[in-house]
Amino acid sequence: MAEQYMSMATLKYMLYDVHQLTKLSAYPRFSEYDDNATNMFLDSVKAFCDKECFPYIKEMDEKPVQYKDGKVVVHPQVQTVMKKAGELGLIGSSFDYEQGGLQLPSMMNQAAYFMIDAANNHVSGYAGLTSGAAGLIMAFGSPELKDTYVPNMIAGEWGGTMCLTEPQAGSSLSDITTTAYPTEHGYYHIKGQKIWISGGDNHFTENIVHLLLARIEGAPAGTKGISLFVVPKNRPTGDGGLTPNGVFTAGDFQKLGQRGYATTHLVFGETECRGFLVGEPHKGLTYMFQMMNGARISVGRHGVSIATAAYYASLQYAHERPQGRRLSDGGKKDLTQGQTLIINHPDIRRMLLLQKAISEGTLSLILQTARYHDMEKVATTDEEREENHLLLEILTPIAKTYPSEMGQVSVSNGVQILGGMGYSAETILQQYYRDIRILAIYEGTTGIQSLDLLARKVTMEDSKALKLLMREIKTTIQTASGHDELKQYAEVLSAKLALNKDILTFLAPFAIKGNYERYLSDATIYMQYLGTVVMGWQWLKIALTAQEALKKSDAKYNADFYNSQIHTMKFFYKYEMPKTDGFAETIKNSDELNIVSEKEMIF
Repeated sequence: MAEQYMSMATLKYMLYDVHQLTKLSAYPRFSEYDDNATNMFLDSVKAFCDKECFPYIKEMDEKPVQYKDGKVVVHPQVQTVMKKAGELGLIGSSFDYEQGGLQLPSMMNQAAYFMIDAANNHVSGYAGLTSGAAGLIMAFGSPELKDTYVPNMIAGEWGGTMCLTEPQAGSSLSDITTTAYPTEHGYYHIKGQKIWISGGDNHFTENIVHLLLARIEGAPAGTKGISLFVVPKNRPTGDGGLTPNGVFTAGDFQKLGQRGYATTHLVFGETECRGFLVGEPHKGLTYMFQMMNGARISVGRHGVSIATAAYYASLQYAHERPQGRRLSDGGKKDLTQGQTLIINHPDIRRMLLLQKAISEGTLSLILQTARYHDMEKVATTDEEREENHLLLEILTPIAKTYPSEMGQVSVSNGVQILGGMGYSAETILQQYYRDIRILAIYEGTTGIQSLDLLARKVTMEDSKALKLLMREIKTTIQTASGHDELKQYAEVLSAKLALNKDILTFLAPFAIKGNYERYLSDATIYMQYLGTVVMGWQWLKIALTAQEALKKSDAKYNADFYNSQIHTMKFFYKYEMPKTDGFAETIKNSDELNIVSEKEMIF
């Protein structure tokens, strides 16, 4: 049996049926993307993944990035992927036509990168970060910066990164010390260090364009004094050539997973290093958040993709591995019968269903965020634009966190299904297990995302974003309640919305009294609560779409496909939704066990 890392049928079901991609073609911006055009694009990306990405994922783990003689050496397939990604238009896929892009709907863009991530999660970051960096230049850069850097970036000839973290400042960006010194020539001299820079260097790309946060000499303290700069590894000379720009790679971090993806330590300014201001001074963090928010959803999509690839590897093994015998009606094994495949054992099925529930449900979540992004772009009124923006805002930390955290649980179940074989280097499950672990750390840890959700997104604009999300969920509940087969699950989800209100009613007085530490002390538990509820919403939406399709004579898929979606929804509601009661109980517990003074430290 050939190895499989994702299902095109499932992806297209989520795109066309659950999230109604085709309706976007009614808007002028996306008018060229009818079903025929989108299918051609998706199929071409899948062919690219089959040929250039998936065959190399194990090899890139076994032959990881190396740092030699001041250079970062990556697997040669990275060069091929970048070139092909440029040719397919993937790096500039979301850019406007006049910017040299494909003007692709975000849903299609996420679907394309989902396939690449699932095929080989070690290569997609190179193209993805280049796209994000080019997007920042297009959004806020001067015409000269756009003309100088973007064309080569979206062609895959030059790479791109974002440089935030410093040795003394991780998530606390207000503490960065990299400094930009003004000159009379319009550029700045950059001096400082950045660490954990994904895709920060390689031995084949002639240039890498770093989008770097720094503090202009004399700027105010804190985040208000941070500016954004284009700092190329090699700066263009104006005559078509390049000259070194004082960006030195001090090393590459050797990691637990994603070993084919370079993660570098960069030093700026040991020799002359020129930086070019993007936009206005002191607004760098505001600009960078555009890229960071996109990157957070991309990290979540990575979690979806790795969990998906692991699910299909587990499923294939379960269909091929004989072990033990099924119990007869009397509870005894019939030793006269041959061994049964492990997929016939109830506990194996439970773990496979959990993998399916997480991987397909989180795929729907990523596409949901992408749909809000698309609708924000095509909105015809300010109110519609704001509503879609707020919905995207509140779902972003969830879309980053739930797939990252529960994706680990999903892949762990896959390792368990394979038993000892899953723990051995002979199979890919152990690699997926290592690869996925970083995602709960990338682009703001789970703790940071949870603080963002409860402190900012839940309360923003007098809780308008939360109210809009509740309205969206209630719409699905109302429609599902009209189907006898789904009514009981709609009632469960409705009860969880009421419980969410109880939780926030309990927490609100702490914030009102200024006791923010207590208000936020269990933010991560609240993230688990609301993330599970949002996933329950996605699964009810998926099952509702399947239930309606079963009643049509011209349904696209067979009854088994639709029944599988409904069955998985029921599984999620039996095994995952009840956990929300425990989360709520923990949050509302009066014991303040993780808030202590220095005198009370018990460690």
